[in-house]
Amino acid sequence: MNTRNLVDPELIALLDTLPKLELTAETLATIREGEIPVAVDPQAVANVDMVTRTMAGPPGAPEVGVRIYTPRNRRGTLPCIFHIHGGGYIAGSSEQLEPVHRPMSLTLNAVIVSVDYRLAPETRFPGAIEDCYAALAGVFAASTELGVDARRIGVMGESAGGGLAAALALLARDRGKYKVAFQHLIYPMIDDRTCVTQTPHPHTGEFVWTTKNNAFGWSALLGVPPGSEGVSPYAAAAREDNLAGLPPTFISTATLDLFLEENIDYARRLTRHGVPVELHVYPGAFHGFDFDPDATVARAARRDSLAALSRALGNPHPLRDT
Repeated sequence: MNTRNLVDPELIALLDTLPKLELTAETLATIREGEIPVAVDPQAVANVDMVTRTMAGPPGAPEVGVRIYTPRNRRGTLPCIFHIHGGGYIAGSSEQLEPVHRPMSLTLNAVIVSVDYRLAPETRFPGAIEDCYAALAGVFAASTELGVDARRIGVMGESAGGGLAAALALLARDRGKYKVAFQHLIYPMIDDRTCVTQTPHPHTGEFVWTTKNNAFGWSALLGVPPGSEGVSPYAAAAREDNLAGLPPTFISTATLDLFLEENIDYARRLTRHGVPVELHVYPGAFHGFDFDPDATVARAARRDSLAALSRALGNPHPLRDT
């Protein structure tokens, strides 16, 4: 595969600086030490408070750590984004995304709760999703204390975090105790069967997150080969047949992203079950492209995402240019 000629020219500089990730048991520790290339916003640091705390974990499991971001000039109760970080189910942390979450909290005038779930392969399914559910339950239980409007709590994530957000929306629907206001999924990792499809897309997955990396991540999470029989939809949301009753959904993906077809298909199926869906597909872009600070397509993706979040949160405040 050689798809470099399909990459948006403004993204080439970013592409050339990204490490060539090849996930193995031997490289996992090194990959976990990686940083996310986002500059710190001094205005957001000055105007958004951050606290760390723990929520009760799943039965018999450890407590779950969260980082909570709140605009300093808040008045009354605010909507809340329950955010789940990415990392292929095997890496990442809420701390890495602090430079993203502080300005997002300020721009959207919202509380952001970012969860640190247990990673695979040390913790297999259902550890991560149950950690997320337990932390979400903690947010609902502490909504008054946190100054959060419990009617406006939505879930969000990128990549594996998007996969967990989609699975969490399913789990919340099926358990029936907490009503999620929306799901906001950025190139979500939602279908283990992409690893074993007989007709792989000829132009996706060359950069950043490859088929081999995808197989490693899914195997680490599931403890069985991806594509196996009986994989739970709470692990791979695309496995769910009935998508009715899920909250309004935002999905964004990219034409060169390995998850392109699974994301488009999930959006299509959601619409067939009566779920309002906003879908964006960005041309010439690859997994993680939206971290580019200057490329037009990356700026458009961030703008579209923030605009959709603002609408979902019922936020009347104008957005800053990003």
